[in-house]
Amino acid sequence: MTRVVLLGPPPGPDTAPTGLRLAALPGAPTVGERLGAQALSLDPQPATIERTDLATALRALADVAESAQESLLLLPANSVIHDELIYQITKAKRGAIALVAKEPRPEDENGDRIVPDVPIEEAVPEIGANSLEGLMVRARVGKSRVISVGTAHHAVTRPNAVLLGPLHVSTRNAPVLAEVCRELAELAHLFGPEDDLVQLIVFGLVRKGVSVGIRGRRDLFYRRITTQAEATEAATEMSGMDEDRARLNNAVKGADGFFTTYFVSTYSRFIARWAARRGLTPNQVTLISIALGVAAAACFATGERLGMVAGGVLIYFAFVFDCVDGQVARYARKFGVLGAWLDATFDRFKEYVVFAGLAVGYVVAGHSDDIWILALAALALQSIKHLLDFSFGAANRRKPPSPLPSTPLTAPDDRDLRKALERRKVERSTGIRGVLKMWSKAGKFRFVYWARKMVVFPIGERFAAIAITAALFDARVTFITLLIWGSVAAVYTVTGRVMRSLA
Repeated sequence: MTRVVLLGPPPGPDTAPTGLRLAALPGAPTVGERLGAQALSLDPQPATIERTDLATALRALADVAESAQESLLLLPANSVIHDELIYQITKAKRGAIALVAKEPRPEDENGDRIVPDVPIEEAVPEIGANSLEGLMVRARVGKSRVISVGTAHHAVTRPNAVLLGPLHVSTRNAPVLAEVCRELAELAHLFGPEDDLVQLIVFGLVRKGVSVGIRGRRDLFYRRITTQAEATEAATEMSGMDEDRARLNNAVKGADGFFTTYFVSTYSRFIARWAARRGLTPNQVTLISIALGVAAAACFATGERLGMVAGGVLIYFAFVFDCVDGQVARYARKFGVLGAWLDATFDRFKEYVVFAGLAVGYVVAGHSDDIWILALAALALQSIKHLLDFSFGAANRRKPPSPLPSTPLTAPDDRDLRKALERRKVERSTGIRGVLKMWSKAGKFRFVYWARKMVVFPIGERFAAIAITAALFDARVTFITLLIWGSVAAVYTVTGRVMRSLA
């Protein structure tokens, strides 16, 4: 569950932006009615923080954060936002995540990017004077998180973004949020009327060492509304966007393997939408995948060439539906412990029953029964690999996140914070951490990125290897392929995890 906090709109020419009507949307709701309905879908009793004066609002928010037993979603009350964007923000695994918009990079008359004369390490912090979408550009963001934030009193080094409004804070960071709000309330006299409440909160969180991740709008909509003209424009723009397509695209995992990305996910999402719209549950799709896997094993067990080809086709579609069940869950928002257990358990069952089918078929075809040694070796290797995967994942989840440097909220600029971040960067660039960082950076090259994905021999590549080698050759070739590739994957994976554990 998520605790929703609606933040009263900042002072402006329109004192009641929540009453503005979104005529182009179904039912022509007001801004407040639409956001209120979205908030109720997450929290039966959303909190509302009225912006009478800044200090009072901050103390009220601190009270909410202190009593929260779940994560918090902060939303300006004059927000117009897609449901899918709210879902993506609240389901992020970061300790805190903010929606941002980056300031367009300056370009010359030829359209080339203008490179600043002074490198950022030597740049002087400034009080940002530019604005974007009605908000002051007073945040510096990197590739994945907010680096620093400024205010009317606090200078920031080369600001390049605005914090649009939605901010999600995890349960573990709720006490920090409460502490930040109380400290900011004591400093309220330093801030200007243009300082946005969310901007101030992120300013405090970052200075307390909280890693605040960033997300752009991408193919979804968000805007704050202050006038009827803005409301009309926003409703028209939102109605022209395909939220369902964005939701469907987001149902596909973004970090899948090469085979899954290019030979399954290109079309499996449409099967998932078809299934979801007809009421099929993820568990029912999982059962289809299991049935296809068992049918593939039965075909392999015939030992005939036609049976081997049919088995290869069936094991491919068993994997397709294995992907579809997760996509249905994410698209239809149908998650459950049973479904997760079924998916993880029967992935292994399908592999192992196929191993048995291949071995039986090899013997039936008149070959040596020594094939069982290869089959058991492949099963043992894969079992050990899965055991290592799950045990490392469990241990890694218990590992506390690496702390970020902090600096007092009263510091007039972010020089000390940036120096501390630079020292941290240097420290993390030596020894084992340095090697891991270099290997991580190499991922920007597409060939290296996909090579790293494939070398670990994920399930998509394993099923593809089984389907292709069984259809074209025989079970012996299949098992030898699984053992060689699986051994390389095991060595690579164990080496990487040992290094990460020591880093």
